[in-house]
Amino acid sequence: MWLRLRQIAFVAQKLEPVEEALIDILGLQVCFRDPGVGVFGLHNALFPVGNQFIEVVAPNDLNEDTAGGRYLSRRDGDGGYMVITQCDDQAPRRAQMDNLGVRLVTDYQGNSFVNMQLHPRDTGGSFFEIDEMLGPNAHEVDGPWHPAGPDWQKAKTSRVSGIIGATMQCDSPSTVARRWADISQLPLDGTTLALENANLNFVPCVDGRPEGLSELDILGDVDTILDAADKHGLRTGETQVSICGVRLNIVRKTGRR
Repeated sequence: MWLRLRQIAFVAQKLEPVEEALIDILGLQVCFRDPGVGVFGLHNALFPVGNQFIEVVAPNDLNEDTAGGRYLSRRDGDGGYMVITQCDDQAPRRAQMDNLGVRLVTDYQGNSFVNMQLHPRDTGGSFFEIDEMLGPNAHEVDGPWHPAGPDWQKAKTSRVSGIIGATMQCDSPSTVARRWADISQLPLDGTTLALENANLNFVPCVDGRPEGLSELDILGDVDTILDAADKHGLRTGETQVSICGVRLNIVRKTGRR
């Protein structure tokens, strides 16, 4: 069984400034806006990063009692929200959730897409989601991805080409790492979990914020991205920029895919 990192979700108080930063700095383009998130009091935008995605969700009204709004409050502002993976066979993974007593926040089973979002109190670290595409080309690395709409490939850009790492800061990194390893049924190397196309890293809380998704490693055109980040005042390190409360470490495209 394989497990790929397919999508990362950010949560923001306001969608437009984050969308602008992703477009101007990472060179991304919107491929889809899902009207279905409106039932949760949210609006969103999805952006291809190679054959993976960054999604940004924001409350329609910060005064509404929504899951996104509560998460913003809990994490003291904009930040990483969800780690969303794609698997080749969800049935045994559902059985594993039952064995571990992990509750599901969402459990959607359609004709071409099945979704299983795990309760963060049962995982720690971040929202963790395990989804599967069904039908023609469903398991291809550049194949369809239901949350990104029917024509996501048309919005692919060249400044970035993939997300190769995601870091969760945790109150107890070793405990959370073991939990995610048990859930994913993958071996653990210290506090790093290797998916098919990316590493998930679990580290102590270092920035004064509660636990959550704190960093991404993104393959990209380092010089162009850093120059654009400087213009926005969002460069935070030698090869790091910060967008939507998430530190993005830019790795030259010659690195791991």
